[in-house]
Amino acid sequence: MFVRSLREVEESDCYVDWGNGTSHRLLTERDGMGYTVCHTVVHKGSESLLEYKNHLEACYCIAGSGEVEDMQGQVYPIKVGDIYVLDQHDKHYLRASVDEDMVLVSVFNPPLKGTERHNLNDPEASSAY
Repeated sequence: MFVRSLREVEESDCYVDWGNGTSHRLLTERDGMGYTVCHTVVHKGSESLLEYKNHLEACYCIAGSGEVEDMQGQVYPIKVGDIYVLDQHDKHYLRASVDEDMVLVSVFNPPLKGTERHNLNDPEASSAY
């Protein structure tokens, strides 16, 4: 058993500022659990085009609000208590509301190494490498 805090992660290479937010990679590949758990903050008013080609992801909203848009233009509002699931390596837009940051608990399978970074300047979508 072990316990890890946000503060501990902030002092390691598993705290990532990914451009439009931050990610505390609380549980990573090296922990041997088979998945990653992150505390993710999406900055208010931001929009990110994202795609995880090597990972499936589920995000549970614990604070704030925003939306996810798929490549067919379907927009899904996200608020506290909602989960969105990217079960097909879905390319998507992630947007936080203009009024507040959106805070998510993100789970990845297979696990992240923990140091991956997004390239938000890639017109094809960031895949966190």
